Amino acid sequence: MASLTLRDVRKNYGDIQVVHGVDLDIVDGEFVVFVGPSGCGKSTLLRMIAGLEEITSGSVCIGDTEVNDVAASKRGVSMVFQTYALYPHMTVYKNMAFGLKQAKTPRKEIDERVKAAAEILQITDYLDRVPRNLSGGQRQRVAIGRAIVRDPEVFLFDEPLSNLDAALRVQTRKEIARLHERLETTMIYVTHDQVEAMTLADKIVVLRDGRIEQVGSPIDLYERPDNAFVAQFIGSPKMNFFNADDLTVDAGGLLGRELSADRQVGMRPEHLMLTDPANAVVEGTLELVENLGEYALVHLRTATGVEFIAKTEKPPQVPKASTVCFGIAAELAHFFDANSGLRLA
Repeated sequence: MASLTLRDVRKNYGDIQVVHGVDLDIVDGEFVVFVGPSGCGKSTLLRMIAGLEEITSGSVCIGDTEVNDVAASKRGVSMVFQTYALYPHMTVYKNMAFGLKQAKTPRKEIDERVKAAAEILQITDYLDRVPRNLSGGQRQRVAIGRAIVRDPEVFLFDEPLSNLDAALRVQTRKEIARLHERLETTMIYVTHDQVEAMTLADKIVVLRDGRIEQVGSPIDLYERPDNAFVAQFIGSPKMNFFNADDLTVDAGGLLGRELSADRQVGMRPEHLMLTDPANAVVEGTLELVENLGEYALVHLRTATGVEFIAKTEKPPQVPKASTVCFGIAAELAHFFDANSGLRLA
């Protein structure tokens, strides 16, 4: 296992800078998730750590060793790709053993490592099969097993579940979490799916346009987002945003804050509560109800035209186009500068 340190890491493609001075500390044994929208630089950053992309400037250290000029094969990392990258003509056993064989590892040690990894991932019965005879989830486990046998100091995962269907994503996500708990190895995981980030991570790194927006535990980012971008990216459904004009006349008093044109109010759908007009912070015309059994997603529109969602235990018992009132506990409302997007104290 090893810690990982990034200092002022930058990546240029010609005159275009795509990663802008990233500083990050990952402690030994930590599970860190890079999350952000497509094109934010998360996979590029991962590939620079792996040695698959050249670092334009800055430094990457694994443990106490700077690895900028160290070959990918010598960095002590193993990477699991979005595409499984399995050799179609080789059995599962041979796919998992291939890297060790290339490194001239003794045959007995290869056998021990492959069988141990197969047991961890519950693919022992598939060792003699070729990839075309495996399901998508089984292939992904083989790809993970190929990384495990190398006994790396750092595991790197580049959107490993994106090719799986919804049920397999949930199952494989649990397997990866158990794997981290069992191996206690430093893991860095890239995804655009904030649900994966929230359920897997010890620490989340939120990226946008090649810059870090916020680093923290899942609960920190959920409860105290540094800015409006993080607030809307973390949480599902995303946080609702309102200007002062979108809220009721008494909203400022109910929230205990002065409302003005230079600040926005953020409210998570799950924190909005059905209430009477006297206690309403926001009112909306009912447009759609998604009744999902366990809860309902209520889609509304304010008189000023702002669409918002409330997540309620039961849907409001009123017809469409009715006005519905919602309140929120003052301590659960978030306030942001309308110009910079930064969180207000």
